[in-house]
Amino acid sequence: MAKKVLVVDDELDMRTFVTTLLETNGFKPIVAQDGIQGLEMARKNKPSLIIMDIMMPRESGITLYRELKGDPALKEIPIIMLSALSKKTFFHSQKVLDEYKGEKIPEPEAYIEKPPEPDELLEIIRKSLK
Repeated sequence: MAKKVLVVDDELDMRTFVTTLLETNGFKPIVAQDGIQGLEMARKNKPSLIIMDIMMPRESGITLYRELKGDPALKEIPIIMLSALSKKTFFHSQKVLDEYKGEKIPEPEAYIEKPPEPDELLEIIRKSLK
């Protein structure tokens, strides 16, 4: 049975790249174009893994990430951040939000800056699913 992987990214090229990589390696990709759709798809499909962007319209990946990690039904799903935003910027924003909201959100399974190397991304996907 192919593991379901939710891909949340507003860029068509990036969604196509990641879904093709997943399909050709035996995974079943599910696609969402923004954070709001991503949360709906995660709740509906209960994927084994989520690969998501940060800078998206309607709802940012930073908000989506916190919603996923704060949802008891979804918080155990490993998340790979895939973004043009630097890792340092993302972790800084999470730290600021943790302090502001008085809650500590766990770090993502992995953080990859765009554009990803297919082999590196695949290796991280496989590690995250173990």
